[in-house]
Parts: sequence; C-alpha cells; structure tokens
Amino acid sequence: MNNSLKVNHGKLLKRIVLYFVIVLICVFILYPYFAMICTALKSRAEIFSVDGTIFPVDALWSNFIDIWSMAPMGRYMLNSLLIAGGSSLLAMLCGIPAAYALARMKFKGQTAFLGFIIVSQMFAPVVLLIGIYKVMVSLHMSNSVVGLVFINAAFNQAFTIWLLRGTFLSISSEMEQAATIDGCNRIQAMFKVLLPMAAPGIVTTLIFIFINAWNEYTVALCLISTDVFKPLTVGINIFNGYNMIQWQYLFASSIFAIIPVVIMFMSIEKNLTEGLTAGGVKG
Repeated sequence: MNNSLKVNHGKLLKRIVLYFVIVLICVFILYPYFAMICTALKSRAEIFSVDGTIFPVDALWSNFIDIWSMAPMGRYMLNSLLIAGGSSLLAMLCGIPAAYALARMKFKGQTAFLGFIIVSQMFAPVVLLIGIYKVMVSLHMSNSVVGLVFINAAFNQAFTIWLLRGTFLSISSEMEQAATIDGCNRIQAMFKVLLPMAAPGIVTTLIFIFINAWNEYTVALCLISTDVFKPLTVGINIFNGYNMIQWQYLFASSIFAIIPVVIMFMSIEKNLTEGLTAGGVKG
C-alpha cells in the first residue's frame, strides 16, 4: 500500500513539475505579445512616463482606430495579402510538379539536384539582395507588387519541393497504379488520387509559404519606394520617425499584422502536425 502511494505521489509530482514548466514556457513566449497589447493601449505621455507600469492606466482603444486615418493601413494589408497569396499559389504551382517528379521518377542527377535544393536554402535573401535588385531593375519590376510575388515564390520554392516530396513519398505508389488500371493517365492519377491524399501536407506547406511571404521585410524595404505598393511590414514604419517613435501606433498596427497569421494557424491546427510528419519521410 505504501509503495503504491509513493508511486502515485511520484507521478503527481512529475505532473506538477511538467505543468509548471509548460506554464513558464507559455509565459515566456506570450509576454512580448502581452506587452505589445498593453503598449498599444497607452498614450504617448504614459509610455514615456517614469512612473509608468506595464498595464495602461486609461486604455485608449482609439489608438487602433487612429492608425487607419494616419496611414493607408487598408492598402498595406491588401498589398501584403496579394504578395503572400500570389507567391504561395505560384510556389505551389511550380513546386507540386517538381516534388511529384522527384518522388515518383528516377533520372540521372536526381541526387545532385536534391542536394542543390538543400544548399539553396542556405542563402538568405539579404545575401543576394544586390543581385536581386539589379535583376528586378532590369525587368522593370523593382517597385511593384508583382516583383515581390516572384521573389517570395522563388525563395520558398526549395522548401516547397522538399516538404511536398516527403509528403508524396509517404503515399504508396500502388494507389496511383490502381488508378491507371481503371483508365487514368499519370496526370489524372495525380490529381484524383495523390493530391487529395496529400492534402494535409499541401495545406501545411501553403500556410508556411504564406506566413514567410507575409512576414518578409528586408527585400520589400529595399525594392519598394512608392508608398502605395508597400506591404504591411514595411508600411508600418511610417510610425517610426527620425526624431520620435510612436510606440502606441506602431504596436497597434503590428497587432493587425499578426491577426491574419493567428487566424490561419487556428484554422489549420488539426492538419499541421499530420502535414509536417508526412513531409518528414526519408527518401
């Protein structure tokens, strides 16, 4: 009896410690967002007050309304949506056939090509910024939303191909062979059998590409000079002046930039783990 009580106490203690660690991690991760919301609700005088606290004394919800009259927030959000959505669709349009070919076909140089895909992920956009700028200028796309769509799609292409290849490898090729016996060709088998079964991995990849394109800042900052073409990540710099930073408006606009990403994660939460696991198959 005493031994069973000791075992139960040991399990209870481990569970308490586990929950305590989880709570600490959650506090550590969520505190910056909490501080952002609190600052967005403060007045400028309260932010720079010596006796100020983390909590706003008088919550100014009007800060979230004022930013729409101080900056073209609607245009910024529309540009970000066009860039993220367009680059996601373009990356998937090119990545799905490439991933399918690497998963189902054998050809010379396949291993070298896979290695090239991995190596291409080592180069950050900032390293290639000068080359990107010159190419975009020569194509007359240096100050356009379309140019950012192509750039973001290109930088997410390797990730798309690699993750989707693993997803396709996790699905037995016998399913497609059965479809061909029923009269489907290779393309029909891919669209009618493979892609529906790979939906979790495709959705996960699509969301990650969208988020990467939505959060992109450096390339957009260097390429876009016209205010009407700026994405949200660059446009909110309007509240970051040379002599003064309007923290309440900067954080209020940053919250609007976070909301779409949070909504997308909540909508695909169930498919996220399944999609990442499917993409982790060793080829």
